[in-house]
Amino acid sequence: MLRQHLSVYTTILAVLCLAACTAKKGIVVPAAKEATFNTEQLALINSATASDPMRVWKTTSKTDSLLLRSESEAIDLETADAAQVQLLADRLYATVRDSISMGVGIAAPQVGILKDMIWVQRFDKEGFPFEVYINPVIRQYSTKKQDCREGCLSIPDRSDTTKTRAYAILLEYDRLSGDHITEMVEDFTAVIFQHEIDHLHGVLYLDHLD
Repeated sequence: MLRQHLSVYTTILAVLCLAACTAKKGIVVPAAKEATFNTEQLALINSATASDPMRVWKTTSKTDSLLLRSESEAIDLETADAAQVQLLADRLYATVRDSISMGVGIAAPQVGILKDMIWVQRFDKEGFPFEVYINPVIRQYSTKKQDCREGCLSIPDRSDTTKTRAYAILLEYDRLSGDHITEMVEDFTAVIFQHEIDHLHGVLYLDHLD
């Protein structure tokens, strides 16, 4: 009986010692990866390879329209699964560059993923490159406006001239690397940013028309 008590005591002591050692300064227990995407979103993202475009959700469908009017969520790059975020970025790029779409920008909600990610073609840079932006936020709008002919991949067979877009915007965003950037964007590229960031808040360019 004494031997059994000693065995139990030894086990308890070992557990307490392990807990104390883990709590010591300098020992960090890695945090579990945040569930950045829900089950349905993961199914959409992982339904094909990185080079395969995704279905663009359209206002001609009642189900699609409800999602397009929904608010998206920020992506915590410190805790998110980097591979899943990268795969979404790759597939979103494949979608905007697909011959069926061939747009100048796209937002994740347009493919059924309510997350703050967009691709924008930078007409203000040499070679007009496409770049991906995470958690983009417009901090300031210029008082100067510009007229712009806008269309949308989610609104088939239609384009209109908006007159409410700011000529310049002060933009903040994250890179996939985790870098946080602030920059001023002007002219037509500023319109693309405003258009795509609107999608993250359930706003369509039609809402800017008289």
